[in-house]
Amino acid sequence: MHPPLTLHRHPMCAEIIEEFQKCHIDHPIGKFFGQCTDLKIKLDKCFRQEKAVKRKANFEESKILKERLRQQRLEDAQTGEK
Repeated sequence: MHPPLTLHRHPMCAEIIEEFQKCHIDHPIGKFFGQCTDLKIKLDKCFRQEKAVKRKANFEESKILKERLRQQRLEDAQTGEK
């Protein structure tokens, strides 16, 4: 099962999504017998790569936010002591 195939949500995989959707249109019966399976495998790999890129970006952003929060807590502690 794959996520909804919306091009704006998956810009990295847009080309493969279009090919996959075209395959389903061109082969309405064959899609049930493996006609589009190679494209489905490529699409799954692309989604995994896309998710890894997003995960890394989110992790980097969370490190920055945690550091900013730590700095704010230090400043609050120092102003509270004086």
